[in-house]
Parts: sequence; structure tokens; C-alpha cells
Amino acid sequence: MDFKDNNHQGNKTLINIDHLVKYYPVFGGVFRHEVAQVKAVDDVSFSIKEGETLGLVGESGCGKTTVGHTILRLIPYTSGAVHFGNKDIFALKGEELKKMRRNMQIVFQDPYASLDPRLPIGESIAEGLKIHKIGSPKERVEIVIKTLQKVGLEDYHAYRYPHEFSGGQRQRIGIARALALQPKFIVLDEPVSALDVSIQAQVLNILRDLQQEFGLTYLFVAHNLAVVEHISTRVAVMYVGKLVEIAPRNALFTHPLHPYTQALMSAIPIPNPKLKRKRIILAGDVPSPLNPPAGCRFHPRCPYAKEKCAIEEPQLRELEPEHWVACHYAEDLS
Repeated sequence: MDFKDNNHQGNKTLINIDHLVKYYPVFGGVFRHEVAQVKAVDDVSFSIKEGETLGLVGESGCGKTTVGHTILRLIPYTSGAVHFGNKDIFALKGEELKKMRRNMQIVFQDPYASLDPRLPIGESIAEGLKIHKIGSPKERVEIVIKTLQKVGLEDYHAYRYPHEFSGGQRQRIGIARALALQPKFIVLDEPVSALDVSIQAQVLNILRDLQQEFGLTYLFVAHNLAVVEHISTRVAVMYVGKLVEIAPRNALFTHPLHPYTQALMSAIPIPNPKLKRKRIILAGDVPSPLNPPAGCRFHPRCPYAKEKCAIEEPQLRELEPEHWVACHYAEDLS
């Protein structure tokens, strides 16, 4: 399986994720030995092109946030490789890794928890500039003010503390902090899930404007499909630590090929009371990543599952241009 060399809209590949694995050990017994492993991310491969937004979606606990954090080395990986341009992120150490971090930033889901309550937000934004020794103290103040204005805040906000802001304003601060270092790639970890719908739209529009202005590349982690459809260029769908489908946005939302993706799409409400969508109600519960089922991980809940699905794990296959799906019988369902 190798689908990372296919160019999207003529853009070069910025980041490649190859067979990424992240397991968490589970300890038990009197002597606290490792007795099992939580397979949070289990052999995930995909690529992100320069200037695009890849939406990563799935139910809570499917491993999508873990993917984003592992890519940035915020948590240690179990195996696999991540290449940023021609550099292997997992092989970098010391000063090399520090330099690379300028190019790869993150906006966290909870903006309040990610800000130091004892620091004015101007200092929080400038912290990365100090670490990377960018500019003089006066120049850093100018960068902070300019960055705040880019996200719709005023210069006097730099001297206020996190508790003095609303949730939407705090998320703008989080975006400003990531933007201050002029990165090429930003992981957006459910950046609007805690915000009101009207504020969500404002933050999403800011992200799109910044992307166009600075040529940013996003990995947009979310579970809200309507939000993902609004902002993404391509969409990848995860289920219990595995990628089950990846495709351009329009292709995925108009013609999903995997049974799990089809069920997700059927749950999206239509803003028209005269139209009704046929709901696909899945049986059973999401399996635990501590003990995932053999074969296709979706087969215990899949209405189309056959004997092969319980035995053989399906691999991602390109059934349509740039449309990859991990299902043995996807052709029969399309």
C-alpha cells in the first residue's frame, strides 16, 4: 500500500505519516507488570500536501487526537515514521528538533487549559519567540500585537489574563500563539468543539483566511462532520485506531464507500424540514482498543459483514481517483 506520492492539486507533499503506531501499556498485578496494551493508533499511513487541510474524523476514542500529538512528538511513538519534507521527525534530537518545532505547531481543544493563568496572554504568545530567540524584546512585542490583530483581537488584549476572555477569544489567542512562530504546519485539535455555533463560524473563517494569507497546512481533528466539510480539502476517517477511508472532501460527502463512513454521513442533519435522510443505525458498541476484534475492526457492527471480514484485515485500496477505502466489499456497496 503506497498512496502518498499522488499529488493533490499539484502541491508537493509536506508531511508523510508511515505506519504510525502508538500503544499505551496497561499495568497490573502485585508487581505492576505490563499485562496488555491499548492500541490507540495501529498502523496508520497518510500524507498531507502543502497548503491543504486534511480533516481527521471519527468517534471519540478512535485515536485521532493521539495521531496529531504523536506526529508533533508531544507524546512518544511506538513505531513508524513521520517525514516533514525530507526530515524524519522521529530521528531528530536536541537543537535539530527544537528548530523543527518552529515549523509544526498545535492549537489545543481546551484553550483555557493550554494557557498559563498567571501570565498575560501577550507573554504567553511571546514565549515561543523567546525560546527560539526571535527578535529583540521590542520586536517581539510588535510581533505579538501584529499576530493578535490577525486573529481579530486588539493590542490592549496583550496585557490581560486568560480568565478575562471568553471561550472564543481564548481560542483566538491559541491560534495567535501557534501563528507567532510562522509555522508551515498546524495541528488543529478540535479547535471549535467547545464553542457556540456562531463563534465556531468566526474561528473557522479566521483559520481559512490565515491559511490563504500564509500558505498554512492544517491537520484538522474533529468529530463534527459539518465543520469538517466546511474547512477540509480532504478527509480521513478513523475507526478504533485504523484509517478506514480517505478521499477528497466532495467525494467523501457525496459518495462514501466504507459502511462506517456511510453510517456517519447518514447522521448529518439536513437543514430542511421537508427533506429526510435515511438513517443507518449501527448495532452494538464501539469495540475497545484494548482488545480490538480480529480482521476488520468494524465487522461486528457492519450490516454487510461476511466470513472473510472476521478473518482478514482489509487494506486501503484506491477504488476511485484519490479515494482510498479499507473494505473487502466496497465495490458492492458503492
